[in-house]
Amino acid sequence: MSTILNTNGDSLEIPTVLVKEPLRVAIFTAEWNPKITHALRDGAIDVLKRAGVNDCDIDRFDVPGTVELVNAAALAVNKACSKRFNNMPGAYHAVIVIGCVIRGDTPHFDYVCDIVAQGTAQLNAKGETPVIFGVLTVDNEQQALDRAGGCLGNKGAEAAVAAIKMANLHHTVSLK
Repeated sequence: MSTILNTNGDSLEIPTVLVKEPLRVAIFTAEWNPKITHALRDGAIDVLKRAGVNDCDIDRFDVPGTVELVNAAALAVNKACSKRFNNMPGAYHAVIVIGCVIRGDTPHFDYVCDIVAQGTAQLNAKGETPVIFGVLTVDNEQQALDRAGGCLGNKGAEAAVAAIKMANLHHTVSLK
């Protein structure tokens, strides 16, 4: 994901959806740090809707914590692949995982960050359904607030842009 700094402060450009059938996206949000994660989720939903994605094509799920995002994303990827394989409607074109891990005084931060980053990378390496990493890993709550609609933009919104772009890429490659 890019940051507002990489766009010289310009507003986020929302890509055109190229997928011919309705774009379907699953968003999994960790329940920890809800003030942050809900702002990220809402930013993602806003971008998807502004891109023309129907509300009924955006499935939202809460999971207990950031570690559980990997299992939830794997479930959605497996569902999407199964439906695509059987030519059934409803397959997800992208999955977005949203969480916020704030550094504490113990190594727990490192374990959680490693698990979710590696798990997401493993899902993406399969090349089936893009799983977009919308997880903040920050030192303090202010850094999270700055990235959840504050002075550094909304990383959830940026995750939705990435989801659209990756769904477009998968669609384009599938046509070749």
